[in-house]
Amino acid sequence: MSNENFYTILGVSENATQDEIKKAYRKKAIEYHPDKGGSEEQFKKISEAYDNLGDENKRRDYDNKRNNPFADFGGFGGNPFEDFFGNQFYRQRKRTVPDKVIDINVGAIESFKGSEKTITYQRKHSCKMCNGTGGEKNICSDCSGNGFFETRIGTGLFVQLVRQPCQKCSGNGFSFKSRCITCNGESTITQMETISFKLPVGVDNGQFFKLQGNGDYHQGIYGNLVIKINLVSENNFEKSENDLIYNSYLTIKEIQKDTIDIPHPDGMLNIKLPNEFDTSKPLRIKSKGYYGQGDMYVKLFIKIKRNP
Repeated sequence: MSNENFYTILGVSENATQDEIKKAYRKKAIEYHPDKGGSEEQFKKISEAYDNLGDENKRRDYDNKRNNPFADFGGFGGNPFEDFFGNQFYRQRKRTVPDKVIDINVGAIESFKGSEKTITYQRKHSCKMCNGTGGEKNICSDCSGNGFFETRIGTGLFVQLVRQPCQKCSGNGFSFKSRCITCNGESTITQMETISFKLPVGVDNGQFFKLQGNGDYHQGIYGNLVIKINLVSENNFEKSENDLIYNSYLTIKEIQKDTIDIPHPDGMLNIKLPNEFDTSKPLRIKSKGYYGQGDMYVKLFIKIKRNP
């Protein structure tokens, strides 16, 4: 894939409609078509740009990749959440360093906009006083520093390797000759860490993503930070798959009007109220949900004050 900006290649803004993109492509394709004496290399760039921007799904993935501050965007077939970390999507695998998992709350509007998110969390860093060793150590003479013994059980094809911790060193592989006075042998110091990143558009509840090397220090290596998303309501907005839900609380005076103003992450909307006002049926506004594909639903509630 070309590293050039596809919007720039087609000569359109990043907010251009699909029709505007199509018109720009046709104009450029005619201008640079090799049969018309144009540049074959430029024509290929134009074709590649339109292939990615002319399709709404590919365009959404491309926009999410361009906003990713962490990785090279390779990978998982266009899922915006996975692309956020370029082939670093959270999955079970054997590791020598445990991942640090934290939960964060993301509002429905933050998810809609793909907002910038700043989080602060406790992180274990290598102790500078002892360079992460924890102090002066004696290697266990029984297990030679392995911290365990392996025993073969069975014969022939039915052989099983059983690992048992060393009793002398409690599985550590060493004993302290003297502990570091700063970390008391823990080899780490806990500090507050603050990081900022851009959320993928449409990030949903229960999704995981990983920041490589931003976890705790453990046995000479920094682990990864795994973030779990808890999607929460925000300013009366909720997310349901690709649909945007808004809970509107109206007064008696407001429901007697022909239209009402409803907030939306992209700006205020003025919608017409039906003649038959039924709070059990939400109002539907097409294509005002996530990615421009879902819809927006306005749930109507009556809010009044009764005289005592």
